[in-house]
Amino acid sequence: MTDVATVDLHFIDMPADEAAADTPPLVVIHGLLGSADNWRSHLKVWQGSRRVIALDLRNHGRSPHAEGMRYATMADDVIALLDKLSIERAHVLGHSMGGKVAISLARLAPERVASLIVADIAPVAYEHGHDDVFAALDNVREGQPKSRREADDLLGEHVESRPTRLFLATNLVRNDDNVMAIRVGLDQIKRGYSDIIGVPDGEQPFEGPALVLRGGDSHYVADDMIPALREVLPRARVVTLKNAGHWLHADQPEAFQQAVTAFLDAQ
Repeated sequence: MTDVATVDLHFIDMPADEAAADTPPLVVIHGLLGSADNWRSHLKVWQGSRRVIALDLRNHGRSPHAEGMRYATMADDVIALLDKLSIERAHVLGHSMGGKVAISLARLAPERVASLIVADIAPVAYEHGHDDVFAALDNVREGQPKSRREADDLLGEHVESRPTRLFLATNLVRNDDNVMAIRVGLDQIKRGYSDIIGVPDGEQPFEGPALVLRGGDSHYVADDMIPALREVLPRARVVTLKNAGHWLHADQPEAFQQAVTAFLDAQ
């Protein structure tokens, strides 16, 4: 779909219970600065009814760093992984940026998507909103902390929210120099940020079954965005999780898991 070379994505592959072996698998795509590791507790729940695969997008987690953060490019990476695993069709769940990857995949290659679950993102362009986060990660990179406490102090110079700092800290790994280093391709992400906050790729609506989960305390899927959502996902059911923000799967994990399970079981 693009002329950018695909990368070999890192992934977690959890086989289904034997009784569910013939059910299409569920592919989980994390959001900006997230990783497959963030979803392990959810994967264990869904594994009871189907094979579950969570991946690290390019420049995230354990996947390679590479230029190009267009949604068509990232969708190509996911398709390459599906081909590698000999998966013809899958249910696809994406959160935030991962939701836009999932929407792009569903629009560009609908034959590969059995159903679509989009978590707290709309197919619209957003304003810049991560300058403080990027500055915090740059601060860690330059400060070369020797401990997670030192890293948290460096993050705290730009990010006041402790939950956000804890989330960002999932991207820290101790390197050979005994320094807490960031594992994301931060420079590539920053260079591709205008694509990340833009609209998903694809021209046609996805006519398959879709579920959109939004946090009741989040602004990412506001009511005035629903018409644009319906244009892209005409069959989407929109469900609001109360007392949940943008990280709704962390704020209301059981409600999130149950909503996903009920939707998948109905397919």
